[in-house]
Order: sequence, then structure tokens, then C-alpha cells
Amino acid sequence: MDHDTAGRTSRQILDAVGSAVIADDHFLETVMTGILARGHVLLEDVPGTGKTLTAQSFATALDLSFKRVQFTPDLLPSDITGSNVFNEATGEFDFQPGPVFANVVLADEINRAPPKTQAALLEAMGEKQVTVDGVTHDLPEPFFVIATQNPVEQEGTFGLPEAQRDRFIVKTSMGYPDFGGERELIDRRADRTAQAPSVTNVIDGERLPALQRTVESVTVDGTLRDYVVELGRATREDDRVDVGVSPRGIQRLFEATRAAAVLDGRDYAVPDDVKSVVEEAFAHRLVLTADAGVRGVDPVTVVDDVLDRVEVPAVSP
Repeated sequence: MDHDTAGRTSRQILDAVGSAVIADDHFLETVMTGILARGHVLLEDVPGTGKTLTAQSFATALDLSFKRVQFTPDLLPSDITGSNVFNEATGEFDFQPGPVFANVVLADEINRAPPKTQAALLEAMGEKQVTVDGVTHDLPEPFFVIATQNPVEQEGTFGLPEAQRDRFIVKTSMGYPDFGGERELIDRRADRTAQAPSVTNVIDGERLPALQRTVESVTVDGTLRDYVVELGRATREDDRVDVGVSPRGIQRLFEATRAAAVLDGRDYAVPDDVKSVVEEAFAHRLVLTADAGVRGVDPVTVVDDVLDRVEVPAVSP
């Protein structure tokens, strides 16, 4: 698949999802960027903004299997990965797959489960496999996790550790809809007999890997690669930051940059591609100092300041 076709197809997917999900274009483009880059996406927002509908809509548009896991304090790792169950007919233990065995897995309110259960997703997200009783089981391909968390109600929650946050290629937020969007929600709700907007399949699920492969052939100039590395290293030098962006985080920004180029139908990346995804790729990876936390410093502000400090390279197409 060429990059122009990949860009048009991606836009068709976004249009299909946008017909059901009331959200701004940048939010949907960020989620699509994560999917194109074969990454996992973390959505942080208050309840009722449409995070679950977003995950379902992308799965439908891409013709992929979808499973939702509601994370709760009593959720066990085996509730996610599956377990071996004794089969009386055969006298043996058979593996019963858990909900993680789907193309798209929605980890709803992931910060409600204890760290041991959160960690059950680490192998799945990193290696695309799970190990139960010493036996490794491959997950379906493609596979990606869309996780949600509520940033407001923190009672009884377990914050994601840095290692877990680092597994997500981007973190984004839907935010509240504008007046027109909330009015449209009311109009939809007013007439129960009217059919709600539904998402249709845009591509066959087997075509998604071909769409993702176009990202691998995007040309990134050497000076732009230096720019990506310099941005990551600059976060570590900021005196408000205790732990800056990891080497993995720099790689994820590079991958997201190439995906942003494909979304625009190009086979080469430009500095604006980096700028369009750097906040979503970097902010959730930063660990601020205690003093910065007390002063209410936002990690996004740190990333914005880094963008201002690091010189933008001149790149020729």
C-alpha cells in the first residue's frame, strides 16, 4: 500500500469513527496515530466523555475483535490472561483464554486495579503474548490496548507506575465537547426512535497490518532524527524533572512521528509531524520533582518549554 492510499484510508477510518464519537479531530488523530504505529493508547478523562465508545468505534471501523475489561480492586491477573481449567471428560487441564485475547482490548479504569493485576498487561503489551503456568500463548495479530483512567476521583485507585506508563505510545484526553457537540448529544437522546449514528467497517481487519507497514517506509531525515533525540534528552536536563524521557520514549516519538506523516499521506516526515505528537508521546513519561509537584507544574508545560528551547532543524522533503 502506498502512502497516499494509506493516508486516504486512515482519513476514512477517522470519518467513520467521528460520525459516532463527538470529539475534536486532534484527539481522534492521536488515537489513530497510536494504532498506525502499533502502539497502545492511554486515555485520561472524566467519566461520560465517550472513551469506551471511542475504543468500540475504532474496533468496528477496523473490523477487529473487541473485548472490554472493567478494572476493579478485586480483579485478578487470571481474570485478564485466562487460566487452566480441569476438563473432566479428558482428565486434563485446558487453557481458557481471558479477555486479553482480542485485537482491541479496552482496559477500562486501569488505575482501579492493584499493581499485580496491572502488571498482568505488561507482558501482553510488550511481547504480545501471555504466560500461564509456564506455557506461553500468542495473542492475536494485530493487538493493541486502549486503557482509560479517571484523573479526578483518586480514592481507592492505584496510580500506574512509570514502567507501565512507558508502555503506552501516547496518552491523550478527550476533554468536554463544545456547545455544538453537547447539543448534538441532547438531540440524539431526545428521539429514542431515531437510529443512533453507527460505525461501519471501513477496511477488512486483515488489511490493517498492510496499513501499519507503510509507517516503516516513511523517510526521516538525519537532522530530524537528531531533533527527536535532542527533545528527549532535553527533558532530562530540566530542573523540574526528576526522571526524564527514557530511550524507549524517544523511540516511541520517532514511531509516532512517522505515523503522523502517513496520516497526512506523505512518505517523508517533517518537523510539524514531531510537534503534533510530542506532547502526547512525552508528557506521561515524565516524573517531576517533589518541588515541581507542590508548585503544580504540568508535565505538558515542561514539554512545551523543551520545544521552545530546542532548535527546529531545516528539513528538505
